[in-house]
Amino acid sequence: MSRTIDFSGVWIPIVTPFRDRRVDHEALAALVRRLAADGVAGFVVCATTGEAPLLADDERVAVLGTVKANTSLPLVMGASGTTADEVLRRIDAAARHAPAAFMVTAPPYLRPSQDALRAFFTTIADAAPAPLVVYDIPARTGVRIELATLLALAAHTNVVALKDCGGRVEQTEALIADGRLQVLCGNDNEWFSTRCLGGAGAIAASAHVRTDLFVAFDAALARGDLATGRTLWRQLKPLTAGLFEEPSPGPVKALLAARGECANELRAPMTTASTALTERLLTLVACLPANG
Repeated sequence: MSRTIDFSGVWIPIVTPFRDRRVDHEALAALVRRLAADGVAGFVVCATTGEAPLLADDERVAVLGTVKANTSLPLVMGASGTTADEVLRRIDAAARHAPAAFMVTAPPYLRPSQDALRAFFTTIADAAPAPLVVYDIPARTGVRIELATLLALAAHTNVVALKDCGGRVEQTEALIADGRLQVLCGNDNEWFSTRCLGGAGAIAASAHVRTDLFVAFDAALARGDLATGRTLWRQLKPLTAGLFEEPSPGPVKALLAARGECANELRAPMTTASTALTERLLTLVACLPANG
């Protein structure tokens, strides 16, 4: 399968709003519409920021349906799991909503070998009805997807992009130079450097808040306007850093709740952001320029 999607720009790993422990589909729909109007490129549904491990499989499909019904932008569906069979079952369940791509991490906790990772992703890519985004996030899975493994996977016509949370600039630069995978920054604090190296864009939880500025920042770097990009990054970086001082998506949800966009509610064992951090983040937002 050839690439059918361009991952350039700002992608939102959309939160899953809850109210009284249930998915708040009304809040989700309104949030999707607002973010789309702010100029994002697309949405990643049911990934880390969406608290996907805490959602039942039927809830995941329902969340995707709500997002799909409220935007014409491309959607990437998170479908991670422990085995290829589990991932493919989730992909099959979500296929009715025709996401543009699926995103999959290495199997968590097991720490398989690199050969096993190649076989895992190849099995999924062979069967998936849409392109695959590989999600390298060793801090959560316990295993790195090494450069040689990613380059081998890049030869598969259905593996088209990488969400890069590996934290190794040399590997990021090598994958961008190779050119077969579109590389998306997944660690928000590395957004500036990844874009300057030639990355396609970012899947960035921070961009739920002051989306206009993040979109303007990314667009400036995309067109080679380093001066504007640098200025905006210096303004946004303290907020981006603060949003990850406590476990995500607690801080993001706290700011969205302050805007009245969702309840300040996460599913256990996740907890809401502390009052002190929330107040500091609100101050940082208030100090940002008015328009992107």
